[in-house]
Amino acid sequence: MPQIPEKIHELTVGQLSARSGAAVSALHFYESKGLISSRRTSGNQRRYSRDTLRRVAFVRAAQRVGLPLVTIGEALAQLPEGRTPTREDWARLSENWREVLDERIHQLVRLRDNLDHCIGCGCLSLKACALSNPDDTHGDHISGSRL
Repeated sequence: MPQIPEKIHELTVGQLSARSGAAVSALHFYESKGLISSRRTSGNQRRYSRDTLRRVAFVRAAQRVGLPLVTIGEALAQLPEGRTPTREDWARLSENWREVLDERIHQLVRLRDNLDHCIGCGCLSLKACALSNPDDTHGDHISGSRL
């Protein structure tokens, strides 16, 4: 991983890409969604503050666990401007996601435990499916293939 001297306070998009592991196109996308920001030089080139590395790492980690970009953006909006977020800042944000992640883990465990049955059962029934409709909870509200 290329090292960037401490005296450099702003990164080019190429440096940010190399250090973060995110493609340049992904960085531009994150910027278009307001997840990161840059300033423009007189030559219209993007320059990112060093703390953007942590923000990109945060975005990528949150995406890996399946959090939507809107949720990630809401969290990043709570971070301080003008300083590198602290460990406490990140801990506060991640604590807010604990319930969402716990539910996702529960769903993945249920998928893992029922997958062998589901592949072999061939029921093609959303009414009886242990994964899509456990205990026919949707049967009281809707019918058909709207699940």
